[in-house]
Amino acid sequence: MKFNRLGNTGLLVSQLCFGTMTFSGSGGVYQHIGNVGQAGADELVKAAVDAGINFFDTADVYSAGQSEEILGQSFRNLGIARHEYVLATKVYSRMGPGPNDVGASRGHIMNAVEASLRRLQTDYLDLYHVHATDTLTPVEETLRALDDLVRQGKVRYVGVSNWHAWRIAKALGIQARSGYAPLSTVQAYYSVAGRDVEREIVPLLAEEGLGLLVWSPLAGGLLSGKFSRDNQNPEGSRRSGFDFPVVDKERAWKVIDVLGPIAEAHGCSPARIALAWLLARPAVTSVLVGAKRLDQLRDNVAAVDVVLTHEETRQLDEVSQLPPEYPGWMVETQGADRWGAVDLWETHVAQS
Repeated sequence: MKFNRLGNTGLLVSQLCFGTMTFSGSGGVYQHIGNVGQAGADELVKAAVDAGINFFDTADVYSAGQSEEILGQSFRNLGIARHEYVLATKVYSRMGPGPNDVGASRGHIMNAVEASLRRLQTDYLDLYHVHATDTLTPVEETLRALDDLVRQGKVRYVGVSNWHAWRIAKALGIQARSGYAPLSTVQAYYSVAGRDVEREIVPLLAEEGLGLLVWSPLAGGLLSGKFSRDNQNPEGSRRSGFDFPVVDKERAWKVIDVLGPIAEAHGCSPARIALAWLLARPAVTSVLVGAKRLDQLRDNVAAVDVVLTHEETRQLDEVSQLPPEYPGWMVETQGADRWGAVDLWETHVAQS
């Protein structure tokens, strides 16, 4: 297992992060994702640690807090010392029927962190993410609450998930001006079937030195090897009953058509190739992998040993390439002139 810095911090995290959305799943949307109980969770957590993973991710909303409870108990059952793992969870989603049981207000954050600490059986979180955009709460209020948690020692680093690039940039500016603890990471959807994050968020993270934590690297199982253009709803697959995250299906089928032969050449699953492609992206700090069974986890972990050839990478990059979007294509066209006098119109036509 290799390790990367968590953004601009000195904390080292494994390039694979074990996600625990499959823990419990006793009702609601999570019944489509997994129903791993305590014994199964202990087995998976032990296998992850044995594979060199030191980074674990959950959220208060996963199975209404049961994922946090099971993960915290697993560490205790396995006798894993607190300093030996990096623990991340999230706040925002609805955790009760009241009007203030959801969001990124100071009130909800302060209540939610105490509940998460209790469920996880720990007195601090290594990383605390705001899970979504709160359209009602001023971002200044959210950032001040996060800074207070850092100063109180309940949280060591903070991040956000599923935010627009402009909002992340605004938050960084407020934090720098106010002396607040800065964002260290962004958790975002990214896969070879869904590269939207490359448009605005990846350039921002590179410029500011933030870490990128990838969720749903297999596009909700679409890249697992079970799906194909001719088998779009395989029985027993999570995505067959819960079509998420959103992807351009036609582009995804083309990606899957390319993944298959590459996987055959390496003697492994298409899922392993999809993960290897992500692990090689320079912006990626850690990729979240989840599992319901040991064989799934072991297959995902083996992706760290896959080295794609230049030609294999080119094929995947080409078939998954995003269509041009303004102002990106205009910036690229006009920027060509900085390297020497060119006919910008000819440059644009050639790129198109």
